[in-house]
Amino acid sequence: MSTFRRAARPEGQPPARAEHPASTESARPESNRAIKRAAYAAGNPLGNRPAPAAASNHLAAPSKAKPRNRPRTVDRDPKPAVAAQSEGERLSKCVMALKGCSRSEAEQYIEGGWVMVNGVVVEDPPFRVQQQTVTVSPEATLLNSADITLILHKPSGWLDGVEEEDDEDDEENDAADPRRGSRNARGKAHKPQIPNARTLLTLANRYSNDQSEIRALKRHFLHLEAEVPLETGASGLVVFTQDWRTTRKLSEDLGSMEHEIIADVTGEIAPDALQKIARALNDERNPLPQVKFSVNSSTPELSKLRFAIKGAHPGLVAYLCDRAGLELQAMRRIRLGRMALTDLPVGQWRFLSPFEKF
Repeated sequence: MSTFRRAARPEGQPPARAEHPASTESARPESNRAIKRAAYAAGNPLGNRPAPAAASNHLAAPSKAKPRNRPRTVDRDPKPAVAAQSEGERLSKCVMALKGCSRSEAEQYIEGGWVMVNGVVVEDPPFRVQQQTVTVSPEATLLNSADITLILHKPSGWLDGVEEEDDEDDEENDAADPRRGSRNARGKAHKPQIPNARTLLTLANRYSNDQSEIRALKRHFLHLEAEVPLETGASGLVVFTQDWRTTRKLSEDLGSMEHEIIADVTGEIAPDALQKIARALNDERNPLPQVKFSVNSSTPELSKLRFAIKGAHPGLVAYLCDRAGLELQAMRRIRLGRMALTDLPVGQWRFLSPFEKF
């Protein structure tokens, strides 16, 4: 018979039970729990439980353990729903319902100046609306949301805006020169505060005869970059832009771009003064950039020199006038590449029209 099959059982006969041998003294040893129970029974034959410890009249010493900082998963003091409703609804959500657009597109409509609340243009998407009337202009479009470029006529004595704050490298020179500011009680020199041309970029300073027909918005004054430097003492054309293509043009082609500058000097210009400028430009010991110069006008009181310089070289015009023995009174940049300053008043700005190029 195979060892993998059970033996057959006669019909009607119950299965036989296996007989266990009687326990002997050599059985399995008792467990630890049984030993502990036997020891407890020997020490307490009546089976009484131990009495609880008497309560002490003295307070327990405070624990020195640090409290456990558990993460706060539920707001224990939630704000009432009535307070949230009183704040109103986001303007972008209202525009989403009116236009059936996404939140991103709704914010672009708002920032584009196409949304009005009670007849007033609002350009802030988080603006809360309660009972006001929200309307979207029928001329609203997302196609004219391109980056812009601003042309500013910087006044003399203002920073050019290339850096938002003046350099801190001249602090030691200002302290050494008493003419550059007064000193306080501790002996430190007070640096004169020079205004920055960026502060002129406001709606109040826009040129009234701007021909670009671009609506000025708040976003037009954000993330503006200035790549072309201009001396603090000079006035003239300064460019601020949001367009990466304009930034690339002004930075990569700056060396080949012509800068036209008008310098006002005292008195009449003698012919030998122009010869000194020519000799300074042709001096091989001191190589200078390519410069074309000519006399624009000359009177016994005031004369004007015209310089056309390849690239931006702050201080070059002042150096050439000094070599020629001319006293420089004022300097103004009137052209940058193909972009001319024309009749833009000092301290005002305008938009760069789409057809204008540098």
